[in-house]
Amino acid sequence: MALENTHYGAAEIARMLEGTNKLFFAGIGGVSMCSLARISHLRGYEVSGYDRSSSAITAALEKMGIDVYYENDASHIDGCGMVIYTVAIPADTPEYAEAIKRGIPCVSRADYLGYIMSGYNCRIGLSGMHGKTTTTSMTAKIFTDAGLDPTASCGGVMKDVGSEYRIGGENYFVFEACEYMDSFLDFYPTVAVVLNIEMDHVDYFHSMEQIRNSYAAFMAKTGENGIALVNYCDDDVMKAAEGYTGRLVTFGVEADEADYCAANLVYERGCAEYDFVAGGEKLIRIKLNVPGAHCVCDSLAAAAAAHLQGVAPEVIRDSLATFEGAGRRMDPMGDARCGGAIYSDYAHHPTEIATTLDAASQMNFGHVYCVFQPHTYSRTAELFDDFADSLAHKGIDEIILAPIYSARETNTYNVASEDLCNAINERGVKCRFIGQFEDIADYLNKVGKDGDMLLIMGAGDITKVINHLQ
Repeated sequence: MALENTHYGAAEIARMLEGTNKLFFAGIGGVSMCSLARISHLRGYEVSGYDRSSSAITAALEKMGIDVYYENDASHIDGCGMVIYTVAIPADTPEYAEAIKRGIPCVSRADYLGYIMSGYNCRIGLSGMHGKTTTTSMTAKIFTDAGLDPTASCGGVMKDVGSEYRIGGENYFVFEACEYMDSFLDFYPTVAVVLNIEMDHVDYFHSMEQIRNSYAAFMAKTGENGIALVNYCDDDVMKAAEGYTGRLVTFGVEADEADYCAANLVYERGCAEYDFVAGGEKLIRIKLNVPGAHCVCDSLAAAAAAHLQGVAPEVIRDSLATFEGAGRRMDPMGDARCGGAIYSDYAHHPTEIATTLDAASQMNFGHVYCVFQPHTYSRTAELFDDFADSLAHKGIDEIILAPIYSARETNTYNVASEDLCNAINERGVKCRFIGQFEDIADYLNKVGKDGDMLLIMGAGDITKVINHLQ
């Protein structure tokens, strides 16, 4: 069971940190945790942390002079004035449990991130069930190319930066705002961007009303002088925005009624080109270098966020034209031994899957083979028919399913990938279940050939298949 988020708030965390110069991060190798550790280190704190395995992220932290431990020991927190933790760690993690025992303040990642961002003048939070990482990456790149030197915290690798974070000036903070367990309600956006709202995280959210209320509360965090930049084409987003007391700005694809619109949309090899329109006036023509219809909405939101901060349309156009995507978002990974092109994608919700497979089917490959690893038993069970429908895509030649990635759960739902495999076959699309990553790679190298796409998709550890493919 995941730990709870704390909700101390920026002012109380600042008070807790008075007289403290040593911080410990439990789960320091996490995407967001590592950026917080680095920012804290640069602010002069003595930083150390634990993670269960070494990685490129932890190696980079160690190179900075941050001590990273790979085995738990309660003594690691000796002398620490605060423990910052990710809610993914268990409550019996020795460092966390010892901190509780000693009365050392323990602060959740989201709460601490809220404290960190509170010192920046303009705080742009990118939220939504899908597209957050891509849009955060796009927004950070536009602001960087405009010379605004943003600090950024992203849920995936920003390719132009080479990491999940960018340490810049203290005027602009661009961040991915995760909704899971209402983490984003600990943040302090001055601009709240909402891309879409849909049912997900069914182990925490139990109704669309609960989700809409959470997003409404996130928008309200901007205050009356803030901005909510919302997707006009998403009914649930617009419902959540009802009653917002700040400045409400809308964006929409082929939506003339929206404040910002992507108009006259065309595609070439899956990549879109459109007119960037504001207040009914064409500002510039934008041409994307990344495939997929979802990238139109994502880029439009990023362009609108930048334009609201005074970035010139020409800078927005040039920046998006050279945007190469975010890590694990239709990410080219080289060729397999069979000659097929390997792509990696993080899609793990039915809507994301359908969008990703649409993009793959438009990229002019000979055959498209998709390997998918379902993520969590709860999501697979609760959205089972939606998964089957989205994976049964007529533009995909074959779906290969791996076992469900359990993450934080046990299988109390009595669901398995074999069940999903049968449902996809019943919908008329070829699907097979293969239980071992090495066997999946062997099968793909047997059937794939030069000119084919091998798409490795999911939010768990399915990327290990790539190591066996090459």
